[in-house]
Amino acid sequence: MSWTTSRRSFLKSAGALLTGSALPAAPARRSATDWVELGKSGVKVTRLAFGTGTFGGRVQRELGQEEFTRLVRHAYDRGIRFFETADAYREMPVMLGNALKGLPRDSYRLMTKIRLSDANNFQATFDRFRRELQTEYLDILLIHCVRSATWVEDLERLRDAMSEAKVKKVLLAHGASCHGLKPLERFPGNRWLDVALLRINHDGTRMDNIEGTEYGRGDVQQVVERIAAVHAQGTGVIGMKIIGEGSFRTPEQRDASIRFVARLGTVDSMTIGYKSTAEIDEAIERLNRHLNS
Repeated sequence: MSWTTSRRSFLKSAGALLTGSALPAAPARRSATDWVELGKSGVKVTRLAFGTGTFGGRVQRELGQEEFTRLVRHAYDRGIRFFETADAYREMPVMLGNALKGLPRDSYRLMTKIRLSDANNFQATFDRFRRELQTEYLDILLIHCVRSATWVEDLERLRDAMSEAKVKKVLLAHGASCHGLKPLERFPGNRWLDVALLRINHDGTRMDNIEGTEYGRGDVQQVVERIAAVHAQGTGVIGMKIIGEGSFRTPEQRDASIRFVARLGTVDSMTIGYKSTAEIDEAIERLNRHLNS
């Protein structure tokens, strides 16, 4: 090889190094406040959501409107733009609507849940939801807390009403939340589900079991397998009970659960109920760390 050829090769290599083309690009750091799409639903939310249903909303409700609004605005300012509630969380939809009042509607996403008892009164209930949350449309509406193995058939009329609202574009995505392994068996293969809200943490606290009870240990392995199947079919998966509904009182427990869920790769977003700004900051910090470790 001539000196000229060697020099040319050297300069080419040096130029490549200077432009960075010879080095692999560093992977982008992921964040708790990234916008991510929920499966194939077309709805994007932040990876971390603000939940309002700790013990049926009691924890958030007892803060009072002023302190609750301060908490919501802190989460919003930190980048959490996904807020979820339910009709069953007494007073919380109204409190959430008041807390978000004045913020640009397209800057955040709203999810709420309808009781099974309202299956035959959908339109009036849906209109009330919008009034309470002070919004013209809902991003996500879920059937709250399906418990039976026959929920798909039993709730066909309600599912049809939700689908019609989606056609009218006053609802962007629909789905269900689950309590129990028997109803969870009907989630994989269910193409109606745009979104599924499912209980998941590292040790089964307040997770799904065969009895469908609220307390005790759930079957982590079975839930993980079903979540993977639901996610694989294009349904957006939101994890709940990440902190065991407040049961994980030590930093080590909370860290272990967030790490476990973040590393599954099948949970698009996770919702946590907060009662202080410190809890919001902690959840963001922990999720940021485990998304990139």
